[in-house]
Amino acid sequence: MDHKSSRRDFLKQGSLAGVGTVFSMGVGSSVFAIGTNNTVPAIIGGRPAWNEMKWVKWPIWNPETDEKRIIEVLRSGIWSRAGVVTEFEAEWSKALGVKRSLAVVNGTNALIVALSQLNIGPGDEVIVPPYTFIATIQAVLVNGAMPVFVDIDPATFQIDPAKIEAKITPRTKAILPVHILGLPADMDGIMAIAKKHHLVVLEDACQAPLAEVNHKKVGTIGDAGCFSFQNSKNIAIGEGGAIVSDNDAFIDRCFSYQNLGFPHGSMVGSVSNSSMIQATKVRFTEYQAAIGLAQLQRLEAQTTTRNENAAYLKKRISSIPGIIPYKLYDNVTRAAFHLFAFRYKRENFKDLPREKFLKALQAEGVPCASGYVVLNTQPFLDNAFQSRAFRKVYPSKMLDFKNYQEKNKCPENEALCSDAVWLPQNVLLAGKSDMDAIALAIEKIYKNAEAINKAT
Repeated sequence: MDHKSSRRDFLKQGSLAGVGTVFSMGVGSSVFAIGTNNTVPAIIGGRPAWNEMKWVKWPIWNPETDEKRIIEVLRSGIWSRAGVVTEFEAEWSKALGVKRSLAVVNGTNALIVALSQLNIGPGDEVIVPPYTFIATIQAVLVNGAMPVFVDIDPATFQIDPAKIEAKITPRTKAILPVHILGLPADMDGIMAIAKKHHLVVLEDACQAPLAEVNHKKVGTIGDAGCFSFQNSKNIAIGEGGAIVSDNDAFIDRCFSYQNLGFPHGSMVGSVSNSSMIQATKVRFTEYQAAIGLAQLQRLEAQTTTRNENAAYLKKRISSIPGIIPYKLYDNVTRAAFHLFAFRYKRENFKDLPREKFLKALQAEGVPCASGYVVLNTQPFLDNAFQSRAFRKVYPSKMLDFKNYQEKNKCPENEALCSDAVWLPQNVLLAGKSDMDAIALAIEKIYKNAEAINKAT
C-alpha cells in the first residue's frame, strides 16, 4: 500500500480483505491452509500464505440480533436525541466504569467539546504526541490553543513522559495523551507530571475502548476522556464519539455546549427562555445509538480475542530478525489493539525497502499499511498560525513556522514513521492458525528478501 494512503482507507480495505469467518461474537474459525512446501513468496510466484476464499467484513452486523432496535427507532419517528441515546450513554458509562458519558457526532468533536469545557483556549499550550491521527491536533487548533509536540517512546509508539517536562512553559495548560493504536500511554508518568505542574489531562482514547492501565479503563484516568465510534473503530457506528468523566459539572457544561448552550443539569436555566453559553450543535441521534447498543454487545468478547491473538502473533514474529513488535508498559493490564503494529528494519531484510515489504505481505493476502506520516511539519499547522485569530493572540515568533518546526522536532517519531507496519484490528479476530499464517508470510519474505528485491 502506498504510504500516502490514509489510515481509514487502509482500515476499510483491511475489513474487506479480512480475517476468517466471524460469528456474532467476532471470533472466527481458521481459514488458512498452511503447507510445509509453501516457502516461495507469492509476489514472485509462490502460493499465498493467506487463503483469500473467505473474508470478514467490518463492521460486523447480525440482522437477526442487531436490527430490532434500529427498526423500532425508524418506525417511532423520534430520530433526534432522546431515550435511546440516553440508554447508550448509560451502557457506555457502565462498560468503562465511569460516572458520566456524553455521546456526540464523532470523536473529533468529542475532543473539541471537551477541550473547550476544560477551559482550553487562545493563548494556551497543549502537550501532544506527534504519532496520532490529525484530529487530535486539529481539535487543539479549533479551540485556539497551540499544540506542543513531545516525542514518542519508539518501543511503545506512545508519548514519552520523560520528555514532557522540558516542553512545559507558563502557557502550558493541558496534556493530551493519545492511546494510539489501542495501546495505552504511560498514564502513571503523565498523571504525576500533571499533578506536579497543575495541568489538565484529557485522554484521547478514540482508538482504545476497554484498554486498561492498572485495571482502570483508559479515558477514565485523567480529568476526562474521548472516544470514537467511526466505522473502522473497534466499536463501529459509522460516525460517533463520546466524552466521559466523573465530574458532573464538566459533563453538564459539555452537554450544554453540544446543544446550542441550552442549560442542562447544573447549568441552571430554562430552555424555553435562553441559552447559557456560546456553543455549537453536535448532538447524537437515536439511530446512531441503536447501532451502538448492538455493537457494544460484542465489544468485550472481541477485545479479549484481539488481546489473545495479538500476544500470540507477537510471540510468533518476535524471533524474526528485523521485526520489532510493539511493547506494552508494565502497568498495562489490557490493550484494545485497534491496530497491530511492529517496526520493520530493512537492513535485516537484505535492504528490502519497506514499500516492497508491504507489497510482498499484501501479495500473501495480509492487509497491511505503513501507518502515519510525520504530523508536526504539515502545512495545516501553518495555515492555522496565519489565521487572524492566532495572529491576534500569539507573538509573531511563536507563529513563525520554521521556528515552530525547529522547537517541535521529534526525531524518534520521524524514525517510527519511516519503519512502522500496521495490521488492522479485524485481523486479530481470527484463530491461532491464522496468526501462524501471518507469521509464515513474514518468514517467507525474510528468507527470500534478496530475490524479492531483485524481482520487483
